[in-house]
Amino acid sequence: MTGHSTSSPRPAPGSRGLPLRSLLTALGVLALAVIPVMAPGLQLLVNLALAKGLAVLGVTVLLRAGQVSFGHALFFGVSAYAGAFCVAALPGADLVLVLVAGVIGAALAGLLVGLFVVRYRGIFFGMLNLAFSMIFWSILEKFYHVTGGADGIRLDRPTVLGMELGRGAFELVLFYLAIALVLGLGWFTLRWFASPVGQLFQTIKTNETRLEYLGLSPRRVLLSGYLLSAVLCGVGGSLMGMTQGVVTPEYVWWVRSAEMVFIAVLGGAGSVRGAFVGALIYEMVRVYASAFAGDIWQMLLGAFLLVIILFAPGGIMGILDGLMRRATPARAPARTKEAGQ
Repeated sequence: MTGHSTSSPRPAPGSRGLPLRSLLTALGVLALAVIPVMAPGLQLLVNLALAKGLAVLGVTVLLRAGQVSFGHALFFGVSAYAGAFCVAALPGADLVLVLVAGVIGAALAGLLVGLFVVRYRGIFFGMLNLAFSMIFWSILEKFYHVTGGADGIRLDRPTVLGMELGRGAFELVLFYLAIALVLGLGWFTLRWFASPVGQLFQTIKTNETRLEYLGLSPRRVLLSGYLLSAVLCGVGGSLMGMTQGVVTPEYVWWVRSAEMVFIAVLGGAGSVRGAFVGALIYEMVRVYASAFAGDIWQMLLGAFLLVIILFAPGGIMGILDGLMRRATPARAPARTKEAGQ
């Protein structure tokens, strides 16, 4: 009699690391949540890193389409200034109102700039974004009667659900709001990438001509992702402004935009989790290395980025994913004994 063997279906490539990746993500969120209790000295630093991470996530969205923006700090600054003007016009404005005002400002700026820059690709795309950012920086510097010039303007502490909180309580609320926004917007971005619109958006990197054959406009597809990236940068800018309590033209300076691209590549170009991991590492190294030897943090991060580019193009998350794949052995297909011997 002949026998036969059956085997269980093999897991999809990369699926072996999903449970472990989810577990590590949950542990990371838990570690962040207990910082105000276990390490209160890190609370402000982590809050700033999470705000910056949301802006980096906006740059990461464009990297999925193969486009690099060297001027996305524009939306970071527009949102922060919109929030500051909102508080100045409406003293005692609620935190949610300030956040919404900033996001609306960033979205409108993203629409206006996006309608122009989505016509271009590659270096022209990146440099045009930089040009718009520097124009806005010049406006902030010159119109000092409105913007406060180089000194910026103060963003007074908004209320929370109508309540005026002290500095400590307000910073605690802002900290957990940042964590909630990181989780919510990170999840939304992942779902957007997996959606039909997100899939079309990523096609711009691989085969833009295919979109035209399908009767779709690559400009409109790119604009959808550009608006999302502007809103994400806007959320980060609003959080940064409320955390620091002052908004300056430095928010839109070209160095800030380059910093976002740096962190995106460091964490893993195109990685949602990498945007926040990279931002946390960047801020930790910048603050603690500077405490020991001036600008040595720039040398350390530069050397680390050089290693990443040469030996680990996937960034920090690429390294972690590789380690997780090695730590999670492949399941051998289950076989039944041959019958009828």
